[in-house]
Amino acid sequence: MTDRDNMQDAPAGPRFRGHPVLQRLTRGEPVAAFGVRLCRTSDVARLAKATGHHALWIDLEHSTIPLDAAGAICATAHDLGLLALVRVPEREYGAIGRLLDAGASGLIFPRVETAAQAADLAAACRFPPYGHRSAIAALPQFGYQRLPAAETYQRANDMVLVNMLIESPQGIANAEAIARTPGVDLISIGANDLSAELGVPGDYRHPLMREALDAALNACQRAGKPLSIGGIGDAALNAELLARGAAPFLMTGIDTDVLGAAMQERANNALAAFETPALSPSP
Repeated sequence: MTDRDNMQDAPAGPRFRGHPVLQRLTRGEPVAAFGVRLCRTSDVARLAKATGHHALWIDLEHSTIPLDAAGAICATAHDLGLLALVRVPEREYGAIGRLLDAGASGLIFPRVETAAQAADLAAACRFPPYGHRSAIAALPQFGYQRLPAAETYQRANDMVLVNMLIESPQGIANAEAIARTPGVDLISIGANDLSAELGVPGDYRHPLMREALDAALNACQRAGKPLSIGGIGDAALNAELLARGAAPFLMTGIDTDVLGAAMQERANNALAAFETPALSPSP
């Protein structure tokens, strides 16, 4: 996809109302988010709602979930009042419109390193005059009502959440410019990839990581955009980052890890019960 700078001039002033869950985040209220890499049905959205989550994020970067399954999960999540984000594969522009048309609340874009990249991605998520998303008559987010085009586009532009994921030193260096890009709503740090790029894989307390995270936090504070930090399993460090200004976008887990942990616990319990004297085979 090529950069499109010849859109009609967008009106000045505040652009978008923002998704209710984004509004919650900007007020400093916690948002509990559950990741999906394995599940293929909308039941995962119902489980997320039943367990007190506010958001789902579906990982298409590291899974083989098809677009139709991701769209069905997103549409159900929307109907339940959940934010439904999808992380698309890097530079996968062809998926953006289809996911938003299917019911996604927003997109997570991995490895964004420059404001120009951020601007191009943000524009792909919104209708003119703020972007170049392709026209569509009705959306599941609005009950497939055939509203006047201008109303559909304004409502969709208001509600979509555009999340840029910074995962490299170059992205950190350009964090403020990325955050200030019109149409960008949320910045996130992918701590696993960032630590690897810095040469300290998994060492989230390394001075290089602290310097990078502090730089991003300060940049987003100056730009007035929330910054979430993901990929860190250290609860104490996460608490420190929240105290340092990270947005309380709380990753509670991802389905593969949750299922794996539950399966391991069940196996351990079953084997432990079998090994008790009452159940052990007689000699």
